[in-house]
Amino acid sequence: MTETATEAPRITAENVLRLFPEVNTSLIGGQHNSAAHDDDMEGYDEEQIKLMDEVCIVLDEDDIPIGSASKKVCHLMENIDKGLLHRAFSVFLFDSQNRLLLQQRATEKITFPDMWTNTCCSHPLGIPGETGVGLDSSVQGVRRAAVRKLDQELGIAAQQVPIDDFKFLTRIHYKSPSDGKWGEHEIDYILVIKANVDLNVNPNEARDTRYVSQDDLKAMFKDPSLKFTPWFKLICNSMLFEWWDHLDTGLDKYMGETEIRRM
Repeated sequence: MTETATEAPRITAENVLRLFPEVNTSLIGGQHNSAAHDDDMEGYDEEQIKLMDEVCIVLDEDDIPIGSASKKVCHLMENIDKGLLHRAFSVFLFDSQNRLLLQQRATEKITFPDMWTNTCCSHPLGIPGETGVGLDSSVQGVRRAAVRKLDQELGIAAQQVPIDDFKFLTRIHYKSPSDGKWGEHEIDYILVIKANVDLNVNPNEARDTRYVSQDDLKAMFKDPSLKFTPWFKLICNSMLFEWWDHLDTGLDKYMGETEIRRM
């Protein structure tokens, strides 16, 4: 189930610390509590717990960075329901036959385990090169993050996905629970790239991968045994197939949207 973006209080640079004491107003280099010995993390996979210490970029609703917080803090539903928002990206990688590379998230994942989704979905971090204020620098930040995560999750070498080959299409603002405890509330940058790549999949991140045509994907959606991430279904139901039709002719007209789509 996907919910529309929130009626929670509007988060601003002025009130973020009062509402969320665990947010650091520094984007880069601030102090954050580790999830390593946290009761919230009991019973989860050790590698995935380490990733919960990554530092996400906290935003206001206009996609302006106002601080940073751990991935754990950003993904707890109790914070999401109070309006905490962070920056993310979704990569759609197509091969030379215009097939889309999907991944099935690993069972070990803390949010949305075992669900099929687009090629790679993650977050730019509060580190040099991945933050950004203003659309152009923010897009460059998420492109760099995308290269990093395609390698970490799927073993795709950076030289096979040059930063300048990622086409930025739009941003979507959405909120969705994973279960009662975890969820997503993101401004998600949509990146499309066409590349033939070699995979060396990290099994702690993805349990399966698959290249699909449009017809293949539509058939998967009809299979009741398969589950899909909410953001992927949202993008597919609203925009993806139209973009797919124009991959080789006319994708430019969809690129570089400045408005944020509120889903």
